[in-house]
Parts: sequence; structure tokens; C-alpha cells
Amino acid sequence: MIVKIDVTKCELEIKRHALLRALERHITPDQIEATIKSGRIERFGKNNFRFVKRYKDGTVVCVDRLEGNTIIIVTIETR
Repeated sequence: MIVKIDVTKCELEIKRHALLRALERHITPDQIEATIKSGRIERFGKNNFRFVKRYKDGTVVCVDRLEGNTIIIVTIETR
């Protein structure tokens, strides 16, 4: 399911685990930012969703949770 979330009106919190996974998977901060700003949003569960964006070397997936007005990135994956 595609969901509209106005990222500009939400606060963003990136968990330490997500940053560690991004480093392990050679995902740059620029890729994380671009994925959140312009990636496709897929909803799963009640408050969970993913930002997904394709790059030439793979797909970056930011797995998130929405709590109030805060988007919490809990992990970052590649496909």
C-alpha cells in the first residue's frame, strides 16, 4: 500500500542500530537523506513503513516507525 507522509512536517530520529547497519552496508548519509525525501513509501503493520529508493548499485530501504509527529528509522537495508 502506498501512503502519503509529509516528511517536511515530521521530526526525524535515526536509531544507532540503523546508523551501524548503514555503515556496514556502505550506504552514505546522502543516500539515506535522498531515500527519505524522494523514496517510495510502503506501509506495513499499524505504524510501520519503509522508504524505498533504487540506485544504480542497488536499492536502499529505510525501515521506519511513526510515533506521533516523529519518524523513527529503526534499520537500513539494501536489496
